[in-house]
Amino acid sequence: MKALLVGATRGMGRALGRLLAERGAAIFLLGRDPAELAASARDLEARGAPVPVGTAGLDLAIPAGFAQALDIADEVLGGFDTLVVTGGLFARQEELAADPLRLERLLHVNFTGTVVLCQMAAARLAARGGGTVCAFSSVAGDRSRRSNYLYGASKAGLSAFLDGLGQAYAERGVRVVCARPGFVKTEMTAGLPVPPFAGEPEPVARAILDAIDAGRPVVYAPGAWRWVMLIIRALPRFVIRRLKF
Repeated sequence: MKALLVGATRGMGRALGRLLAERGAAIFLLGRDPAELAASARDLEARGAPVPVGTAGLDLAIPAGFAQALDIADEVLGGFDTLVVTGGLFARQEELAADPLRLERLLHVNFTGTVVLCQMAAARLAARGGGTVCAFSSVAGDRSRRSNYLYGASKAGLSAFLDGLGQAYAERGVRVVCARPGFVKTEMTAGLPVPPFAGEPEPVARAILDAIDAGRPVVYAPGAWRWVMLIIRALPRFVIRRLKF
């Protein structure tokens, strides 16, 4: 595997990158902070990734830089065959509702930027015979709820896009995986109340990597969230309103 990872300097991305390194996958990192990228590259090299682990700058909020970043990764890896986008933004509902600029950036990064990058990567992979695109959505995108509908909207849109992308590119050899993690104990969720079925980064990353290997179009992790969200999606709207969650 020649994997291009976006957002692998912390949280879920770091856990997934380490699993790939341990199996000896060639890895290239994209992100905003050069120092964090360099530190993550050294960490992955120490864990078994072929040396050197390449890095380049990419900001999901600035699609104009995507083509150059993909070109660099292609040159270093000799053509990547897998793109995994774990990067994204999160904020509490009340913070987003009170700050339109923060809301705009979150929507732009979580949906627009991620969609543009995945579309560009899928086109490249199709032109060379196929590959895999995986992006991290969320269970929050499965059903609108008053407590997180703004963040959830960004992920609902991403989930819909990934479903369509997978259908459109299947005959051209591109497999698309929509990762829908539930609550995972990472830096992003620090300080939030921990709900039932909360997951740890490494087991969740392992489940998602298994789905990438198998080319499964959707993966919930921890696995219990598949059944939790099945129930939540089935609840009538009046029940959702009364529950006020």
